[in-house]
Amino acid sequence: MHRYTVLAVLILIVGLGKAQTLKEKGIFSRADTLRGMLSPLRTCYDVNYYHLDIEINPDKRRLSGSTLFRFKAKEDFTKLQFDLFRNLEVDKVVYKGKILPFTREANAVFLSFPQSIKKDSISQFTVFYSGSPTIAKNAPWDGGFVYSEDRSGKPWIAVACQGFGASSWWPNKDHQSDEPDSMLISVTVPSGLMNVSNGRLRSVKTIKEGSRQYNWFVSSPINNYNVTLNIGDYVKFSDHYQGEKGKLDLDYYVLRANLEKAKKHFPGDVKAMLKSFEHWFGPYPFYKDGYKLVETPYLGMEHQSAIAYGNNYMKGYKGSDLSGTGLGLSWDYLIIHESGHEWFGNNITSKDIADMWIHESFTTYSEGLFVESLKGKAAGASYIKGLRKNIGNKTPVIGYYDVNHQGSGDMYAKGANMLHTIRNIIDDDSKWRKILRGLNKTFGLKTTTTEEIVNYINKNSGMDLTSAFDQYLRYPEIPVLEIRKSGDNTIEYRWKTDIPHFKMPVRVKLSDSTKWKTLRATSDWQRIKSSAIKPDTDNFYIKINYLPQDAT
Repeated sequence: MHRYTVLAVLILIVGLGKAQTLKEKGIFSRADTLRGMLSPLRTCYDVNYYHLDIEINPDKRRLSGSTLFRFKAKEDFTKLQFDLFRNLEVDKVVYKGKILPFTREANAVFLSFPQSIKKDSISQFTVFYSGSPTIAKNAPWDGGFVYSEDRSGKPWIAVACQGFGASSWWPNKDHQSDEPDSMLISVTVPSGLMNVSNGRLRSVKTIKEGSRQYNWFVSSPINNYNVTLNIGDYVKFSDHYQGEKGKLDLDYYVLRANLEKAKKHFPGDVKAMLKSFEHWFGPYPFYKDGYKLVETPYLGMEHQSAIAYGNNYMKGYKGSDLSGTGLGLSWDYLIIHESGHEWFGNNITSKDIADMWIHESFTTYSEGLFVESLKGKAAGASYIKGLRKNIGNKTPVIGYYDVNHQGSGDMYAKGANMLHTIRNIIDDDSKWRKILRGLNKTFGLKTTTTEEIVNYINKNSGMDLTSAFDQYLRYPEIPVLEIRKSGDNTIEYRWKTDIPHFKMPVRVKLSDSTKWKTLRATSDWQRIKSSAIKPDTDNFYIKINYLPQDAT
């Protein structure tokens, strides 16, 4: 077994403990480790800038071009790893005008330099490549290119690669931990079509007869899976929003036939979303790059400053309400959810894909905050509770580290209910808002970990919530509050969880009161004078187990 693979398994054992079995760890391959682990061949360099420069041939469904890597050496080295799926050909790699030797294994490419790259030096190389990228079967849930046509028969092309891998279509260091400070995206397409990518459009150039190059510049750090292209017969309309940091440009790129429909559908939800999320999370993170919605032939994706939109101009999620409450039918789910990722996912990014709950839990929770902004706190809480019907509680929310593994899909609804529970434990909405805004200020434009997020919330709430986060995130089951009678007017209670010495406050009503009372429940039995207690299961995502009197 390769030493990186051995290290990956050891980290998995330490990091996840008894939550997942050794047998389950055996499902990972050498390719998973190459993709998921930060080996010395990846940590030796820090990418500061990419220039992706490609031409798309819609008829042949092929692309060709290059990626320039500009990087800072973190140590002396003569060899590094970058990533590109094996079905794409590396034509050559050029460094200082010379072609460098390389080898390939799985989807990793190992590049050798003629002399040592010295620590702290700035260098660059360019990878020239070509081929036919993977075609997605069901984007965005599987990754790859999407080839479609508009009503007039013109090509309509997009890409979605979260989880699947940005290296499925362009060479890069395909790991969430390394975001370039800026990026230039140049895409050449046939005349009569437009390409829309992240950031600001710098120029449109005629490269050769019958084609045009669109050059988009991203001035903020961007994660590799957020890099995008959208090719079609687009038309643009614009607006602006006066936000916390001044004037924010709002640009909408839609198919020509849908222009009037989009003008009516987009602005209301977009501006309501910005008002709500800037209140709760702080300023929109990418004022320099603007905000865009881009119509796509698939449902949607949180591509930074170029949100992919494919909800067919319907309210709700494809016309339905994921919460089952009806509260989600007055707004377009794709606009609200995918835009919420601009704060959680694009601004704050997990270092390892195993911690994707940081993206999805907070963003799903943001849906409830949006409902709260529109219809009040009780409505927002009702929406979040309604999402519980989508929770499986079969596997942990946190995945395996260092092997490119996402955890359970429960990171959406379960994660949102966990955060709503945490809010109610803290029981101070002013403090909770400061925490949400503080997270974006502290970890914005950076990559982070579960531990850093939990420690921040602990510190700024003044409470130790670690055991609560651990139970919800690292184990399938949610906390169970066991309750039993002990005598005529005494109730005993305790938590039953996977976490030793578990502690988490819970709100209850006693039999002789209409007011809520907070119990500092732990894994040890405690007593309270009452003939009955009623836990607040609307705002605390927990199970209740009533035991017979004096049961052990």
